[in-house]
Amino acid sequence: MTGRLAVVSGGATGIGAATAAALAEDGYDIIVVGRRADLLKEAADRIGAGCGRPDAVEAVAADLTDPAQLAPVVAAVGDRRVDVVVNNAGGYLGGDQSTLEGVAAQWRANLDSNVLTAVLLTEALRPALRRPGGRVILLSSIAALRGGGGPYSAAKAALHGWAYDLAQQLGPEEITVNVVAPGYVADTEFFDGRMTPEGHQRRIDATLVGRAGEPADIAAAVRYLAGPSAGYVTGQVLGVNGGSVLGR
Repeated sequence: MTGRLAVVSGGATGIGAATAAALAEDGYDIIVVGRRADLLKEAADRIGAGCGRPDAVEAVAADLTDPAQLAPVVAAVGDRRVDVVVNNAGGYLGGDQSTLEGVAAQWRANLDSNVLTAVLLTEALRPALRRPGGRVILLSSIAALRGGGGPYSAAKAALHGWAYDLAQQLGPEEITVNVVAPGYVADTEFFDGRMTPEGHQRRIDATLVGRAGEPADIAAAVRYLAGPSAGYVTGQVLGVNGGSVLGR
């Protein structure tokens, strides 16, 4: 994998950091992108040390909802080919739903955070994608398949339709586009203190395997889709949820 490059958004913590670490172990150079420069730098240093290549992991702070902030990411790539783009940035954003203005603000925030970030990063790096062999991977959610998250569910579901379009566009160039839809993953910032012990147990009980997911479970799925064994897999949504939602 010498000389191969992966760009991971939302790479400072949780699933993004675990994915970046897994790809670094596979020999990719990594660019982790996120809004929080301090956490991003810590993650880059930790991942670089963990894979024994301290200079292989670079942190770029950027708000991917702002087109003007994509320039530093493109500059970090430079004249290299991008082998893998992992669009992991996003999350559930709450808001005041007591007024139409509040509803509109919450929906826009969730669409920007979960959809626009992926679209802008992918489009910014699209000219640099390796042809043939590039990989675009989107992180969705079980909420896109079964609902339950309001604007967050809708935003994640929107990624599926866009992924199908993008797969058709990039397929002739032998670039694959796939979605990973995680179920309940306990060790992340997603619930941000909102999870109760009862909610945690209820989500575990909904699985067939009797446990919560871990960031490493999701990273393993991304690792597969990023690798050479998945060259014939494109336009797919891969559920990684312990059986809490069955395949369709």
